[in-house]
Amino acid sequence: MSMPVPAGTLRPARTRTLHVESGGPAEITLQDRDRTRPFLLLHGGGGPATMAGFADLLAERTHSRVLLPTHPGFGGTPKPDALNHVTALARAYVTLLDQLDLQDVTLVGNSFGGWLAAEIALLRSPRVSGAVIIDGIGIVVEGQPLTDVTSLTPAQVRAHSFHDLNKAPVPPNAGGNGNAPSPDVRALIGYTGPTMSDPTLAGRLGDLHLPVHVLWGESDRIVTPAYGRAYAAAIPMATFTLLPRTGHLPQLETPEELLGALLDLGHR
Repeated sequence: MSMPVPAGTLRPARTRTLHVESGGPAEITLQDRDRTRPFLLLHGGGGPATMAGFADLLAERTHSRVLLPTHPGFGGTPKPDALNHVTALARAYVTLLDQLDLQDVTLVGNSFGGWLAAEIALLRSPRVSGAVIIDGIGIVVEGQPLTDVTSLTPAQVRAHSFHDLNKAPVPPNAGGNGNAPSPDVRALIGYTGPTMSDPTLAGRLGDLHLPVHVLWGESDRIVTPAYGRAYAAAIPMATFTLLPRTGHLPQLETPEELLGALLDLGHR
């Protein structure tokens, strides 16, 4: 009898070339933790490292297939000119799901990845069965502006992102101009524009007819819990859960609590 692959084992990273509708090729580097039911994890402006540990935890506990792609332009990867908006990137991921022939996919996105998960779900791929939005951005909420992270130093971004700063990871490169946006933040703005929002998104979310779980850190100072409640209210089949003692990145700060909340609504 063959021995099972240990849960959470990271397979070698692979690069798939996708052809988006606008005609340009997009290279997406995809880390594939191959289990059973597929989860597509979508990172935010901090890059795939902000999701890697949670990807291992999710694969280990659920014995699911957990996919963690790097959005083109992040981590030094090439970003084609055709990928100039969140919806273009969403179409590329629908193409990826088609190429992988996946079914019953649950989208799990944090921050920018939450916005991206919403846009993928709005494309109505039959391969997607639900979404989890974790401290997502993208909508415009009166009186609840998104914090402009491009105007903050890395230390200030961490202070806005964590309930307990002792749990904030130390940035790998402390040198350089501390006031300049990182390459990943510049890649993020290439998708979202300088406001990191879309005034049409909240209205379009009314057309999203899939089960959606909106999870929010109670100490998030990038996008407040009030913003999160408005996000959930815009989605007909959404459920909202506030996560205590955590900020904008629950998958880093309180991964066990995040996993428990994610599984509570049947994302098993």
